Amino acid sequence: MDFHFDDRVVIVTGAAQNIGAEIARAFGKAGAMVCIADIDAEAVAARGVELGVEHYALDLSRRAETRKTVDAIAKRHGRIDILVNAAGGVRGQVGRPIEEIAEEDWRNIFQANVDGAFWLTQAVAPVMKRAGHGRIVNIASGAGLRPSLTGIQAYTAAKHALVGLTRQMSWELGSHGITTNAIAPGLVLSNPTSIRQWENYGADGQKRLLDTIHTRRLGTPEDIANATLFFADESSGWITGQILSVDGGRS
Repeated sequence: MDFHFDDRVVIVTGAAQNIGAEIARAFGKAGAMVCIADIDAEAVAARGVELGVEHYALDLSRRAETRKTVDAIAKRHGRIDILVNAAGGVRGQVGRPIEEIAEEDWRNIFQANVDGAFWLTQAVAPVMKRAGHGRIVNIASGAGLRPSLTGIQAYTAAKHALVGLTRQMSWELGSHGITTNAIAPGLVLSNPTSIRQWENYGADGQKRLLDTIHTRRLGTPEDIANATLFFADESSGWITGQILSVDGGRS
């Protein structure tokens, strides 16, 4: 399917990482006006130059900062049509017994994976409501539907929360012409954490994991970008509140 987003304004968060960057790249190729944001100021600036798009250094856990950025984008372009919440991750944490988890570790992962998506959705909702149209796509995880292979309690809890937020926002915003959906990727080697996770399985563990995937391969950032554009497309206007597993059939 060919997607066309001419004259559409898109915000993609987490775009310093490969999945967010590939989503931004795909929207740009499809004609959209793309704005990317990430907490890593240097990396998002470099990515903005690479993709030729607007870039913003943004700590999504800060509500006021998030609102200010969204207002600036809306004022500059007169609209915000699509929001992709791709920011998240494990913040460098690894799986440990529950007894060892500090309060800061727990809260850091929720800030990265849930708070930012909520503050951004809250900020773009008035803009989209005035237009009577909008698309919100949250990048969740297979860990939002079942226990996480990472063994990180906060990560799987946060992704489950993001799935719940997706369904709640679908109910609240749907009557305004705004759809809200989520993608639950399987293992994609898109950042140092996922690469390290894959390497730690060893040859035997990697084979066992691949044997559980119907397509017998890992995912790519392009796989996630394709699903994101599907949800954002005009033809998907009666699809909302859905969680799409993009995992080669593993689920």
